[in-house]
Amino acid sequence: MGLEAATKALLDAGITYDQVESAYVGYCYGDSTCGQRALYNLGMTGIPVVNVNNNCSTGSSALFLANTAVKYGQTECSIALGFERMKPGSLGSNWPDRKPAMALFNQKMAEIEKEELGENHGPNAPRMFADGAQEYFNKYGGNMETLAKIASKNHKHSLNNPYSQFRDGWSVEQILNAKKINNQLTKFMCSPTSDGAACCLVASEDFVHKHGLENQAIEIVATSLTTDSPVALEERSAIELVGYTMSKKGADKVFAEAGFAPGQGRDQVGVVELHDCFAANELLTYPALGLCNMDEAHKLVDRGDNTYGGKYVVNPSGGLEAKGHPLGATGLGMHFYIMMQLREWAGPMQAPGLFDTADKRGKYGLVHNVGLGGAVVVSLLRRPEFYKPGGVDGRTRVGYNHAHECRPVTMEDVNKVKSVHSSKYVLAHAKL
Repeated sequence: MGLEAATKALLDAGITYDQVESAYVGYCYGDSTCGQRALYNLGMTGIPVVNVNNNCSTGSSALFLANTAVKYGQTECSIALGFERMKPGSLGSNWPDRKPAMALFNQKMAEIEKEELGENHGPNAPRMFADGAQEYFNKYGGNMETLAKIASKNHKHSLNNPYSQFRDGWSVEQILNAKKINNQLTKFMCSPTSDGAACCLVASEDFVHKHGLENQAIEIVATSLTTDSPVALEERSAIELVGYTMSKKGADKVFAEAGFAPGQGRDQVGVVELHDCFAANELLTYPALGLCNMDEAHKLVDRGDNTYGGKYVVNPSGGLEAKGHPLGATGLGMHFYIMMQLREWAGPMQAPGLFDTADKRGKYGLVHNVGLGGAVVVSLLRRPEFYKPGGVDGRTRVGYNHAHECRPVTMEDVNKVKSVHSSKYVLAHAKL
C-alpha cells in the first residue's frame, strides 16, 4: 500500500525518489521502522525517515512535519506517507499489560455520563463522540435525525469516489434503521476500520519552478498542529472531551496566519474535508472550525449548507464514514482530496464555484483531522499566485486522472520513480 501511494505521488510530480530529502511516515498499528520498510522499496538513499504515531491525526501530523522541514529551509522536497492495515472491529490497545494513553479520557467520559448525560454503552470511541452529540442536543437542539442527515450526505457523496470503501448511498431512513452502536449512533453513522495508504509531497516554491510544476502545485497557506488544553478534562463537557477547543484553536490559528482578523475568512472557504469519524463529530466540528455559530450546527445541516448547492461542500470524498478511515493515511487522504479540488481535477466530486472569485487564486480548501488523546491538524490550502495553466501535468505522467479514477500501480511505474540507489533485493520482495 505504501509503495503504491508513494509511487503515484512521485509520478504525479514527475520526479524520482532521489529528489526527496526527508520522509515522515505515519501508521498506528505496526512495528517500529515500518516507514523505512515501505520506502526502501523506492530506494535506500540515507535520508532521515521519521515514523509518526498520533492516533487518528497521524497522517496529517506527518504532513505537518514535512511542511515544517520545507518551510524552515531544512529541505527543498519532503515526503509524507501514511498507511494502515487494521483489524476488524472497534479500536483498542495492543498493550494489555499497561493502562492505555486514553485511560483518563475514558474515565472522564464515564463521570460525565453519570453526572450529566445519563448512561450510554458500546465501544469507547463512538460512545465518547455520541456523548458529545447528546450534550449538543441538550443545549442547542437537533437529534439522531440530524446525525442521519450528515451520514446520508457523506454516503451519497461517496458514490462519486472510486477510492471509497462504501459506495451505497444510504438514505436517512436506512441509516436510522441500521444497527445501533450506542444511544445516539447507528452503524452507518460510524467510520469503518480500513486498510489504505496516501502520500503527499511538500516542496519549496523554488523546487516547483525548477521542475515546472506551476500548473498543479497547491500552496499550504497555513497549517497547525494543536494539542489539548486543560478544559478537555477539567470541564464536565463531553464536547470538550472530544477536542472542541483543540479544533477551534487550530482553526483560529491557521486563519490568523492566512491574514484574517479573528472570526473572519470562513466565507472564503469553498470546500472542506473534516474528521467525521462519527457523524456526531462532523456536527461538533462545524462550529469548532467557525463555519457557523455553536448553536447553529444542526440548522446548517437542515439548510443543506454542507453539500453541493449549499454554502460549503463538506467531505465531497464521502468522508471517513464512507471512504474509510485507515488511521495513518486518513489525514493525508484529506489533503489529497482538497488538493485535487483546487486543481479542478476532482471530476464528479468537484465542488462548484471555487474560482468564481475576483481573486484568481480562488477560494480556500480547509482540512481538519483530529485524534483523541489528543492532536488536531488544521490546514488552509489554495491555488498559488504563480499558477500557470496548460502543459503536461500529473494526469499525463500517471496516465489517467488519478483524482477520480482508481487503477493499480505496476512495477513499470515503480521503475520510473525509484532511486538510482534502490536495492534489487528489496524490490524482489516488493508487493503491489
